[in-house]
Amino acid sequence: MKIVFMGTPDYAVNALEAIVQAGYEVACVLTQPDKPKGRGKEMQFPPVKQCALKYGIPVFQPVKVKESGSVEKLRSFEADLFVVAAFGQILSKEILTMPKYGCINIHASLLPKYRGAAPIQWAVINGEKESGITIMQMDEGVDTGDILLQRKVLLDAKETGESLYDKLSETGAELIIEALRKIEEGTLQPVKQDEALSTHVGKITKALGKIDWNKSAVELERLIRGLHSWPSAYTSFHGKNLKIWEAEVTGEKESGEPGSIDRVTKASVLVNTGDGKLALKSVQIEGKKRMEVKDFLLGYKMEAGEILGGD
Repeated sequence: MKIVFMGTPDYAVNALEAIVQAGYEVACVLTQPDKPKGRGKEMQFPPVKQCALKYGIPVFQPVKVKESGSVEKLRSFEADLFVVAAFGQILSKEILTMPKYGCINIHASLLPKYRGAAPIQWAVINGEKESGITIMQMDEGVDTGDILLQRKVLLDAKETGESLYDKLSETGAELIIEALRKIEEGTLQPVKQDEALSTHVGKITKALGKIDWNKSAVELERLIRGLHSWPSAYTSFHGKNLKIWEAEVTGEKESGEPGSIDRVTKASVLVNTGDGKLALKSVQIEGKKRMEVKDFLLGYKMEAGEILGGD
């Protein structure tokens, strides 16, 4: 079976690696164009491109995959199947129906829940107990196609967006190989999604990370974990941006204005929220490295009554 693989970030690399090592022919890898990164603005290859080059697989980086030239390029590979994992572009009906077996997607949720661009982070932010991978037959809708295979992944109590991202990347790599074998055997049984159970989540933006201290300590702790490590949750302190990397819900009732510091200990800063108190454990002030609060307090003075995010 000849495959064209479409993906861009780290999430997709494990799947591409698994497909190659399982012995499938990957005719081409499609990924997003190189982008400038860092202070020097040097062009950087997407992770999937780096993986493809390691195996000597041809790489195609269309700005718009739906343009006629890109479509004809895809057609020239005469692939049996397109495998998609966080590619980052919408495929036209012409592309979706081009290969013998169509296009299948490695989606990072248990569809029909969490359709959309950022299911991993939102699962943590919303306090889900489980997530998973869905191998889906793609159609023209947004994650609306038939379910081919699913596998659940349980979330740890301290799960972060980053740790769940890694878990689901590994699970997706395992499940896509199972799906490819069953496609070859003709044993897959597509299942229609139940529209009544569908939910949709949007993209994650930096603005989402701005902490609203009027929310509960439980909600904010989940936000901090969900946005770890990008874009991260943040507030302000003495006019500077302060990222919050780790925090704990204390179980105490709030006793002051949301965002106000209740008290400072050697290892944490307790902040009042709209419901309960949040103990900050790991932070990063603008221009400095991430550090434990006990180390942060050696160089920065925080006092009870001060307001975070009020600058």
